[in-house]
Amino acid sequence: MTSTAGFSGRSGGRAVRPTRRRLLTAVVWVAVAVSAWFAVELLLGHVDWRAVRASLGLVSVPSAVVLVVLLLVRQVLSAAPLAYYVPGLSLVRSVQSDLTASLLATFAPTPSDIVVRVAMFRSWGLDPVMGLAGSAINSVKFYTIRFGAPLLGLVLLVPRGADVGTVWPALASALVAAVLLTALLLLARADHLAAWLGRTAARAVRRFHRAADPERWASVLVETRANAERGLRRGLVPSMVALTGMVLAEGVLLVVALRAVGVGAAELPSVEIVGLFLLLFVVTALPLYGLGVLDALLVAAWVSATSPQLEPELIAGTVVWRVVTLAGIYVLGLGSLAQWRWEERGR
Repeated sequence: MTSTAGFSGRSGGRAVRPTRRRLLTAVVWVAVAVSAWFAVELLLGHVDWRAVRASLGLVSVPSAVVLVVLLLVRQVLSAAPLAYYVPGLSLVRSVQSDLTASLLATFAPTPSDIVVRVAMFRSWGLDPVMGLAGSAINSVKFYTIRFGAPLLGLVLLVPRGADVGTVWPALASALVAAVLLTALLLLARADHLAAWLGRTAARAVRRFHRAADPERWASVLVETRANAERGLRRGLVPSMVALTGMVLAEGVLLVVALRAVGVGAAELPSVEIVGLFLLLFVVTALPLYGLGVLDALLVAAWVSATSPQLEPELIAGTVVWRVVTLAGIYVLGLGSLAQWRWEERGR
């Protein structure tokens, strides 16, 4: 009797959690849609969508191929640093894990991406806790690059007469990047900080996965800290270069998208496209990579730097960029997930 009641309570809790997650996902999507609509209305005003559609028709097959290749380069550079912190993880599997986790994180709230990473690491014979610790280190590095990108954008735009109002936000963002990098270096040198982080992370994960043992996570993260210290000495520069290359590859992808819809270099130089993108890169921290908000800010900045007559082409270019970067990643993520499932069935 008691055991039946206990089982019912647990199953009821499990039934409630997926419902809450679905509701949370729906709320996020609605919030993104509303934010995107307001951003377009406030920053762009009336848009000639007929002209936008005409510009989209200019995208050629060669341009589409180049865009896909740049997307693949971006994803490889994004996943490459993880191999420095997870012993035995190949570059191919690192990319596969990254794409699959990105797919699930978009359409289902945390910990769906964590669960699939754990399952993949286990299926490959890797320690899942070491894998998650490495993923956490990689995430810190990505946020370091995310907040450091505006400073790089400022460097690109200063010779072209950058707006003085962009200097202080870029410097403030760079300060955040410096703090994150300093914290990562301190974590790699102090066992007690690594143990505290392991226990804290395990307690957070236990809300969704009760098997997470805080002491086990603490000991593994201390062990990871020792490996990370060696990895940081060996891989700090290569991994940061890779992540910087990832951001620049996306900037180049944006340049190609704009050129594909008819925005010429004489009208809007590539350095201004990439520079303004880097200045606003922190906006990608918003859901769906800043969908709508970042797009509107970019188009508004480009229009102010060129001419309102270019607005339809600029909007079309950002649409092409979004289709490639978002839809492309989801397609690749589905392919990665399907491949992993197929490999598992064959074992």
